[in-house]
Amino acid sequence: MTTTEATEPTEPTEPTEPSSGLADSFHVFDTTLRDGAQREGINLTVADKLTIARHLDDFGVGFIEGGWPGANPRDTEFFARARAEIDFKHARLVAFGATRRAGGSAAQDPQVRALLESGAPVITLVAKSHDRHVELALRTTLDENLEMVRDTVAHLVAQGRRVFVDCEHFFDGYRANPEYAKSVVRAAHEAGADVVILCDTNGGMLPAQISATVATVLADTGARLGIHAQDDTGCAVANTLAAVDAGATHVQCTANGYGERVGNANLFPVVAALEIKYGRTVLPAGALAEMTRISHAIAEVVNLTPSTHQPYVGVSAFAHKAGLHASAIKVDPDLYQHIDPERVGNTMRMLVSDMAGRASIELKGKELGVDLGGDRALIARVVERVKERELQGYTYEAADASFELLLRAEVEGRARKYFRTESWRAIVEDRPDGTHANEATVKLWAKGERIVATAEGNGPVNALDRALRVALERFYPQLAKFELVDYKVRILEGTHGTESTTRVLIATTDGVREWSTVGVAPNVIAASWQALEDAYTFGLLHAGVEPAE
Repeated sequence: MTTTEATEPTEPTEPTEPSSGLADSFHVFDTTLRDGAQREGINLTVADKLTIARHLDDFGVGFIEGGWPGANPRDTEFFARARAEIDFKHARLVAFGATRRAGGSAAQDPQVRALLESGAPVITLVAKSHDRHVELALRTTLDENLEMVRDTVAHLVAQGRRVFVDCEHFFDGYRANPEYAKSVVRAAHEAGADVVILCDTNGGMLPAQISATVATVLADTGARLGIHAQDDTGCAVANTLAAVDAGATHVQCTANGYGERVGNANLFPVVAALEIKYGRTVLPAGALAEMTRISHAIAEVVNLTPSTHQPYVGVSAFAHKAGLHASAIKVDPDLYQHIDPERVGNTMRMLVSDMAGRASIELKGKELGVDLGGDRALIARVVERVKERELQGYTYEAADASFELLLRAEVEGRARKYFRTESWRAIVEDRPDGTHANEATVKLWAKGERIVATAEGNGPVNALDRALRVALERFYPQLAKFELVDYKVRILEGTHGTESTTRVLIATTDGVREWSTVGVAPNVIAASWQALEDAYTFGLLHAGVEPAE
């Protein structure tokens, strides 16, 4: 049997410099599709990976690590389809793999060949830099590990590939045996690696440790250094920036911080800090303003709810609740915000609660498009109404739609009404076979006509929702677009012995926008009915329908 040396299947088509015109002096490297996909609960299809790659390219990252070709069919297919289906505007595609096996040669190693066959113009190699890992995991000698690094890097460079080397467990290895850890960096650098990435694989380092180590390794080796930080101490973003302060010019991150265990350095705070706080241009012009949209779009693809409290891009990142904050923000938003949220594609939000003061209500009204006209008496009435309702168990910070209806009722002197409820009832029947039947009947008045409608559902609230639709769609065909997308119930602390109050939050969409409403009552069905009434009323109001009464 004759073995032939692996040759490059195709020449890379990507330019040496990103087409966005960004300098190569600093790299933003995204590994969502490989390291991020290791998060518990994420299971990406090839189509998912292609979609995320497009989002990341739109955002303007310099490198997208697509996975480990040859390690599994899905990653191999991804590289083939990405080359054929995506015209990368800013990013270069990166294949991930390991150095050759001990005792062999890179030219004959099948997994090295798979990296070449991926067609990726850039290859990241993972290399052991902790002496105990070399001896216990690779089961080889320290010298052979260095030769594995040199041989693999040199072979890939000779085949026309740009090579980055991830020094796995570098910081732990440096503490145990600093000279050997640095020798791995030197071996990669001298063999032709463009960047050597120092990895805090276990995520146990703190910023001062990162900074000191990066500075020393940079001075002692002369290699271009990058940083890959896990978030096990909650310091991945801080550690990444500490490495940059110490001289690293390549940052590896994942969208929304996805990754194994508690995750990786979050791409979005890192990039925002570099652009806004450091004044370093790492994205194409205008891309930073797309950051919130990109973050949420990727969250939708991986089927995880976007973190509401994520820095810069979370819906609560620029949300203000305290009355003291609102008073200051009314004068100058910068008094309680570190940046203008529009710079990252986010918006300021005022939260209405029992902590609200006049300024909170006035700013919230402006946000919702309801002009309070500086009427101090009106604003005071709204403040008192909110505090009274929150004392009963309502919450408006999570139910903007219900608050807008309350606000409009105070401003206009009457509540918006598209229908009037005469009565409703919901029946749950327990059957002998263990199944349940849910039926609801509503009696309403709309446009001068009395309607009685009955419907079944997969629960009493669903049955009420369906009965409402049966009753009203003839008068308001816009309801056909409405859909309940979330339903939350909370039992509030009782105030009379064993009695308790139930709060229900309902999220509704018309396919374009989403809104939330709240209901509070001693039982869950009554609370749900209130939230449903508000949901329908708000939706019809914003569909431009004139009230019936």
